[in-house]
Amino acid sequence: MGEVDPAFIQDPEHRPKPDPIEADNVPIIDLSPLNSPEPDSITLKSLVAEIGDACEKWGFFQVINHGVPLSYREKIESIYRAFFVLPKEEKKKVARDEVNPTGYYDTEHTKNVRDWKEVFDFTVVPAVIPASHEPGDEELKDMINHWPDNPADMRQICQEYGAEMEKLAFKLLELIALSLGLARDRFNGYFKDQTSFIRLNHYPPCPVPDLALGVGRHKDAGALTVLAQDDVGGLQVKRKSDGEWILVKPTPNAYIINVGDIIQVWSNEKYESVEHRVKVNTDRERFSVPFFFNPAFYTMVEPLDELVNDHNPAKYKAYNWGKFFTTRKLSNFKKLDVENIQIHHFKN
Repeated sequence: MGEVDPAFIQDPEHRPKPDPIEADNVPIIDLSPLNSPEPDSITLKSLVAEIGDACEKWGFFQVINHGVPLSYREKIESIYRAFFVLPKEEKKKVARDEVNPTGYYDTEHTKNVRDWKEVFDFTVVPAVIPASHEPGDEELKDMINHWPDNPADMRQICQEYGAEMEKLAFKLLELIALSLGLARDRFNGYFKDQTSFIRLNHYPPCPVPDLALGVGRHKDAGALTVLAQDDVGGLQVKRKSDGEWILVKPTPNAYIINVGDIIQVWSNEKYESVEHRVKVNTDRERFSVPFFFNPAFYTMVEPLDELVNDHNPAKYKAYNWGKFFTTRKLSNFKKLDVENIQIHHFKN
């Protein structure tokens, strides 16, 4: 992975504290009522209230009894371990670039030199995005997955896992819509031509874990993130109530959910996208698999009409998701002339 940048020692804002708070109070929500063909209204109402409370107070929660068969998770774990153990030269054969953001990369070759990881990205369904971040550029390009020859069944297993993640994400999106007092399918239309993708993360052991992060502090730009992590853990969430960093303990076969910037804007800040980061481990490698649930490139993201009134005016101007997404991706490869785009740039 390379050496830790010595300048990082002088950057305490982004360095992890030695002892984040370990807490069991990141909400754990049982989705088993959804496994019934006709959940009773009282049980469903209680579940919706739990989801809304977790979104509002934490921005993060875990789900159990979510309906994703364990076999899919076991297969994806097996396949990413087989891929990341390959020689670097083999992995680079499916490297991503400025033209196509899918495929393999490690942080030795990006501007994020303080992040300690390597990844493989793939889209869940065929997608298109604007070809450039330049204003007024309407040219589109396909997001084409780069599949390696080895492991031979990587493509099939990843696509099957992606289909399961998509089903779970729609369930959660509908619960969030209900928790906001909206129609259950209020958000679904935005994902007809979704730009969702999955990232296979590998965090090698780090000799100086207090001077590096697997991923630095950030917020997710999309709508929802559905994360599977192994038993090593390392995810830290910035608690809204007091700003403390909370270590999210792994829960067997659970998925960790967080609302992203798009939900923050759609809800007109009733729900907030929360900062999080990943602490690396001295002795053990760590794997995680986030599914980033993103709308169609042509989606104009803005507060929903139903949640805006004279007493609660729109807090954001509309922005185009495709151009936002493309600009964020481009910033991974080269320094732009402006600050990395954030939703606060569209605040009213």
